[in-house]
Amino acid sequence: MALMVPAQVSAIVVCFNEEGNIGDCLESLKWVNEIVVVDSYSTDRTVEICRRYTDRVIQRPWAGYRDQKAFAHSQATKEWVFLVDADERVTPELREEVQQALVRFGSRCAAFAVPRLVYYLGRWWWRGGWYPDYDVRVFRRDRATWGGTDPHERILVEGKVKRLRNPLHHYSYRDISDHINRINHFSSVAARELRAAGRRWRWVDNLGRPAARLLRSYVWRRGFVEGFAGFFVGLTAAIYVFLRYVKLRELELKGESGERREPG
Repeated sequence: MALMVPAQVSAIVVCFNEEGNIGDCLESLKWVNEIVVVDSYSTDRTVEICRRYTDRVIQRPWAGYRDQKAFAHSQATKEWVFLVDADERVTPELREEVQQALVRFGSRCAAFAVPRLVYYLGRWWWRGGWYPDYDVRVFRRDRATWGGTDPHERILVEGKVKRLRNPLHHYSYRDISDHINRINHFSSVAARELRAAGRRWRWVDNLGRPAARLLRSYVWRRGFVEGFAGFFVGLTAAIYVFLRYVKLRELELKGESGERREPG
């Protein structure tokens, strides 16, 4: 019987001012063969902390979510790439599953999609629309490219994608204030992307889409089981959608192109 050789894995992490998260993130990645960090000139201790875990720390001006992650991908040198955000953690169970999957299915698959489990407001969010949120995170370095639009970039893979079972833990928001600030930021990014793509503002988008998002989160995805917290999460999701289209309208009225980018 042929000896199974463990796959070589590069982890890539894109970050900016993440001193509160980056240590735990990189600690959970110590098992990989290479860690590549692309930092957008953080002004806190992020880079100092990163250099405790890897000498592959590259500073690069912010180029947008998709382009920054594509650049990090281009810097990886191993056969497989594992994309992890600074506010995410690879659990021991997920690590073991990834290692086993690469040995068992690596010759037949080009990528693996990982579920993400959010921790917020003192609980794990199994309901309300945030789970399982499958996302391609482990992929062959030479079989993937980048698509989508900011802030919803995605990995495009040539070949079979297999789903894994154990979730990536995602510590999305420090608190409600951080949540609201991120909604404001990401809705601005999304509005500019819509504008740059030639999308026009419509009443039906600004009224219908937020209502649909609230119903999907709170009713269809059973956010109501979480009580008021579930309603809050559903409502903030709807507000994000509402602001995205309001800001698209604002860009139209100002005659702006939507090309401006901001650090993550």
